[in-house]
Amino acid sequence: MPKFVFDFTEGNKDLKDLLGGKGANLAEMTNLGLPVPPGFTITTEACRHYLEHGSFPEGLGAEVNAHLAALEERMGKRLGDPGDPLLVSVRSGAKFSMPGMMETVLNIGLNDESVHGLAAQSGDERFAWDSYRRLIQMFGKTVLDIEGDLFEDAIEAAKEAKGTKDDGDLDAADFRALVDRFKGIVRDRAGRDFPTDPREQMDLAIKAVFDSWNADRAILYRRQERIPVDLGTAVNICSMVFGNLGMDSGTGVAFTRDPASGQQGIYGDYLQNAQGEDVVAGIRNTVPLTELERIDKASYDRLLEIMETLENHYLDMCDIEFTIERGKLWMLQTRVGKRTAAAAFRIACQLLDQGLIDADEAASRVTGDQLAQLMFPRFDEARLADARKLTKGMNASPGAAVGKAVFTSEAAVAAAENGEDVILVRRETNPDDLAGMYAARGVLTSRGGKTSHAAVVARGMGKTCVCGAEELDVDVKAGRFTAPGGVVVNEGDVVSIDGSSGLVYLGEVPVEDSPVVQYFEGRLRASEGGELVQAVHRIMKHADERAALKVRANADNAEDAARARRFGAQGIGLCRTEHMFLGDRRQLVEKLILADGDAERQAALDALEPLQKSDFAGIFEAMDGLPVTIRLIDPPLHEFLPDLTELSVKVALAGDGADPQDRRLLEAVRRLHEQNPMLGLRGVRLGLVIPGLFSMQVRAIAEAAAERRRAGGDPRPEIMIPLVGAVQELEAVRDEAREILAEVAEATGVDVPALVGTMIELPRAALTAGQIAEAAEFFSFGTNDLTQTTWGFSRDDVEAAFFSRYLELGIFGVSPFETLDREGVGRLVRIAVEEGRKTRPDLKLGICGEHGGDPDSVHFCHEAGLDYVSCSPFRIPVARLEAGRAAIAG
Repeated sequence: MPKFVFDFTEGNKDLKDLLGGKGANLAEMTNLGLPVPPGFTITTEACRHYLEHGSFPEGLGAEVNAHLAALEERMGKRLGDPGDPLLVSVRSGAKFSMPGMMETVLNIGLNDESVHGLAAQSGDERFAWDSYRRLIQMFGKTVLDIEGDLFEDAIEAAKEAKGTKDDGDLDAADFRALVDRFKGIVRDRAGRDFPTDPREQMDLAIKAVFDSWNADRAILYRRQERIPVDLGTAVNICSMVFGNLGMDSGTGVAFTRDPASGQQGIYGDYLQNAQGEDVVAGIRNTVPLTELERIDKASYDRLLEIMETLENHYLDMCDIEFTIERGKLWMLQTRVGKRTAAAAFRIACQLLDQGLIDADEAASRVTGDQLAQLMFPRFDEARLADARKLTKGMNASPGAAVGKAVFTSEAAVAAAENGEDVILVRRETNPDDLAGMYAARGVLTSRGGKTSHAAVVARGMGKTCVCGAEELDVDVKAGRFTAPGGVVVNEGDVVSIDGSSGLVYLGEVPVEDSPVVQYFEGRLRASEGGELVQAVHRIMKHADERAALKVRANADNAEDAARARRFGAQGIGLCRTEHMFLGDRRQLVEKLILADGDAERQAALDALEPLQKSDFAGIFEAMDGLPVTIRLIDPPLHEFLPDLTELSVKVALAGDGADPQDRRLLEAVRRLHEQNPMLGLRGVRLGLVIPGLFSMQVRAIAEAAAERRRAGGDPRPEIMIPLVGAVQELEAVRDEAREILAEVAEATGVDVPALVGTMIELPRAALTAGQIAEAAEFFSFGTNDLTQTTWGFSRDDVEAAFFSRYLELGIFGVSPFETLDREGVGRLVRIAVEEGRKTRPDLKLGICGEHGGDPDSVHFCHEAGLDYVSCSPFRIPVARLEAGRAAIAG
């Protein structure tokens, strides 16, 4: 029988899969001899059994009994004893940090009898009744699923009756009355009395924590953060220590470095006479952690010692929760802290300089997603002088965000679905606001510090956040907030927030490129860019040195190609020639489609060829010395013609007076109309059916390359045949292409070698890759179409139709168009790689779908043995970083 319960003395930080992050780290701190309240952890295995079967696993109850008895013996108290009660907390703790997403219940063991024992032992009746009301409030909301506002409204009514706005002004009698009121709320809303048996309280709380793994907000968070659905959560049962015993007690959160900037120093929040949830919830505004030196220097000094111990032990920035009970410091949690993207890069280089980690580890500590966040625009400093400042809060999570003010999570989601940018404005956020936080461009709160729920979650998701803007009077029900000077901002009014400075502005503030983008563009030297740009430069340089994968760009014109090269592209992996036929050139395509006979068709092709040649010449110049993979025209020709319905109506309304050209166009549109055009006459089929189309493009490529070579350049064209399903299709086009390349070489006296290969974007192509490799010198996996044809659905049709439901059901962990489906599409890629290289060992392999810029997909491409990935220019730095990280990971 597996072991389901571990004492804090039995675990360690490497058992996160079993004990969750919180339990593993509590055990680690216990092993280090740090002051951790005694307790034990129920494993994630027990949770998974409960979620699957709806009941605790056999033997769990007996193990909990044994560990509880040992805890009682160690503490010299019994759970809920009327004279001197042992009280415990029941906290969630999954392998990956999910701040605020699951449940916690404090003060388990209090009832109508033990509250008097707690009052006698503490010598503080107010504290005892405050602790009891907290238990009923948290238990009611968490375990019995009672609306939390009912309890908050009762507290507000008690303060109003007392003539105060401060919880601290409520006395023992007030809290005793609130206990009675809360018990009435439980009875009315839950249909049962609040449980007075301490063990029943604990068992129900354990079940609630297990159940919270599948709460809507937890599911949403896991989906967004790509956390596996089947991990489950551990449960930590910990003896209570109290920060609400008076002004010599308190609770706080500390970071060993600034999680927003990465700067070394003393960062965190502290709140006297409070319990931990008060800090994280942001209900009461905290004081900076440095104030603790004045309030309780002995505890402050000890905390600094522990912070240094933990950072040196974990070799990373640590996030710490602590409580001070009457001058005694206790550690309640530590973990490697969530940080902003800028802090991640700075901290990695700081630790590298301190000799705590090496360059490989520094690169592993940052991610492509974080790098992408650093490339987002920031407010234009030259224009800020003209902006109307409303107030200043805490710079909780950096970035520039502009949007319409909304005051509920639901409004944020609805507006985002309509394509509107919004700023979610709240007094403080709670876990139920998660969907709105994801939907909003930024978050603004009037309460809470840098360790409040809003700040911690926003940093984790890379969302701009200003919190603790105390000068704002936020009225959520009325949908407005009032700023200093009586300025009223209503729902729908535009505001701008700066998460780097904490400033809030009325209206839209213009943005500019971030320093990191300026660095990648070559407009800012690393040495001139400050600590952040220098950190990005150091890590990118090391990633490039370690990478096995090359990174190319998807670029269709000379401007994009030049920008991609500045961003570090090592060639073009996909030049989509169909994009060259838009705008004024559409009429030439119409003439090609409407051509009556070979002469008219050739005339249309002759008109297009010099334009194509000019396009390729510019791209070859921008990418001189680097490979340029040019895909011959792929989409169905009907995409270059007017809409069937619109044209039919136009001709019908004109009657006998209809333009003859419109009639010819309508006939062509009807002739080319397909029920499923993405699986119809496109790609290689188009080149085989319309004589001269592909040959015109190949000739333009060859002549442009020859001109570039004569000008002293080094063009390296690669001709890619799209949508091949059978080797015979490829052979026919390849043979024609080679004939034209030879003709141009003879006519110009310049021989420019050009590889001829194909896109693998059909399952049949992947499965017959060994045959296709006989005719192809390279494969480029078109994973957008390969995903569509493997799954049997069209991205444009189904993303809005059922993807959200599939994500909810766990069928998709993430959209297969965002991250490569390793089990299905990835399996086809691996088959094609293996069979293609078996036929042609020097076969060049790449990927050119937008998956080429997705971090997880880049790692897959490295593992599968591809030579390069290709993505949009803006994603190139992300792909470069991830290519290096993939090589480091092995």
